[in-house]
This record gives sequence, structure tokens and C-alpha cells, in this order.
Amino acid sequence: MDNKDSVILPGIGEVTEKSGFIKLEQCSDGFYREGKEGVVCIYATGDKKVEFVSFEDRTIAYVKSAMGYPAYYPVPEVKMEKPLKAVLMDLDGTTVRSEEFWIWIIQQTTASLLDNPRFELEDADMPYVSGHSVSEHLKYCVNKYCPDKTVEEARNYYFEHTHREMQAILEGRGREGAFTPSPGIKDFLMELKGMGVKLGLVTSGLYEKAYPEILDAFHTLGMGKPDDFYDSIITAGFPLRKGSCGTLGELSPKPHPWLYAEVARVGLGLDYSQRHSIVGIEDSSAGISSIRLAGFAAIGIKDGNIIQGGTLGLCNHYCDTFEEILGILK
Repeated sequence: MDNKDSVILPGIGEVTEKSGFIKLEQCSDGFYREGKEGVVCIYATGDKKVEFVSFEDRTIAYVKSAMGYPAYYPVPEVKMEKPLKAVLMDLDGTTVRSEEFWIWIIQQTTASLLDNPRFELEDADMPYVSGHSVSEHLKYCVNKYCPDKTVEEARNYYFEHTHREMQAILEGRGREGAFTPSPGIKDFLMELKGMGVKLGLVTSGLYEKAYPEILDAFHTLGMGKPDDFYDSIITAGFPLRKGSCGTLGELSPKPHPWLYAEVARVGLGLDYSQRHSIVGIEDSSAGISSIRLAGFAAIGIKDGNIIQGGTLGLCNHYCDTFEEILGILK
């Protein structure tokens, strides 16, 4: 797309070549088509996970699902009103540098499914094996690399690898550098605390993998317990296994809006009418989509897959460091 051909999507803003979006003639479910029933244009994020159907006065988002449960959402207008009431932050890749570890677990899982210990994921796989739910990641790998297997088989291997590696980390013999606090994160969080801003931590990760991460990072930073520091923490809950009760999370993760919506409305007690005083920070394409669909301004931070996943056009700001982000938030 040439800049001269840029268009304005209600709720999103200007779409240019740099946005990373892909123009479509029709929605992938076949329900909407450009030029029909008031549809002005249709665009998808670069990773094709979210499709935006634009009308003259509104845009709706079609969030696809590898697990067979897609959904449509309104795309609300967003802006940043100061003083901010809350800052919501992703865990993996944003607060803690752990994405490589969890991608490695996905790779190990796929290797087990293939019975090939030398298997490696490709660079093209990266937008699809981070930022979403475990089941979404595994479904992608099953579809691409071993279609004769099932997601359920993959989940068994995934939790087997996860339990082994997490236990090894707790015993001090795990994968080196698995969970490293992001550069500048302590000063950033402490500055926000001093500003009286409420802090929410949001992750598509299951509790059993997410909590040890942030606990380990806070121990490294000398910041005490994350439960005491954050005003609210939302994870994708607990996995559904035979003999135990699971919680909702695998079908409603990023890029769906629910995790960010829940941490703000339920966890922090902030009404939807206050959403312009809430900002979300993410490094992943799925996370940026989730923030925007929840109705909040989104700030992207480098080193994730925002550009690779084609969601730069959803970022209100895109920054290199937390120091740079702080300058925007103050």
C-alpha cells in the first residue's frame, strides 16, 4: 500500500504501508465483503489473526480462532487522558524476557510429537507461537508440522516439558536465563507507583507457568512479592485436566479483549467510561490487538513480534525503552 492510498478506519485511524495490515476483499468467514451491505473496506493484521471490517461510521473486528471459536467485537475509539488511572502490562517479553524460553517449550513439544529431537521452529513461526494461548500455539504447530496429531496429545507433551523445566528452575538447575527482568523495568514500575497509578499485570499464560516467572523476576530485582506490589494480576487461569477443574482461559486469550478488560474492570474496579485513562503496554501482536479491542490506548515496546505480526498500525506509540514510555505517560 502506498502512503497516498492510506485510508481511515473508524476506531483505528490511518492505515498506511507502515501499519503492517493486509487488504482483503472479504472476511475469511465469508460473512462480509467489500462494497456489500455498507462495508467500505476490510483489512487484516499481518499475522491474519484479526480482521477489521470497516463501515462509514464504525469498524468491527473478527478475531479468528485456531480452536474453532471465533468472535466479532466492536472497535472503540481510544485516546490517552491524563492523569492516568492505570497502566496494564504484559508479562512475557514485556515485564520479563521469557519468550525465548516458552517458544523453546513449544519447540520441544513439537519435537516430541514428531519424535524428532532435532526439530526446530522457523522464523516464520514466531508470530504464531507467542502471545496467544497454549492451545492456539500448539494448534498452529500441529496443523503445520504434524497434522496427524491432536492438540490434546500436544498439550500432554507441553505440560510434561513445562513441569520438568519449571521444577529444574526452582531447584537452581534449569535453563539459564529463562526468566530475566526486562531492562529498566524496576525503575519504571517504581516511578509509576510514585505517581499513584494503579498497576495491572496481564498474561495469556496459565497460572502455573506465569506466577513462577514474575516471582523469580521480583526476587532478582529485590521487590518482594508481586502479589503485594501489583494492584491486580490476571492470568489465563488453570488448565483443564482429567481429575481436576480448569478455569476459562484457553479460548478467550489475547487477541480477544477479555484479559485486559477483566484486569481493568474487575481487578482494578475501573468502569468502562474511564478507559481513556488506562494504557496497556505490550511486545506482542496478539497483546496489542487485545488492548485496543478492550478500549485502551496501546503502547508497543520493541523486541517482540509487533512489526513481524503486522500490528504496528494498532499502536498509539511504539517505543524502544521503558524510559521512553515513561516520558509519554507522565
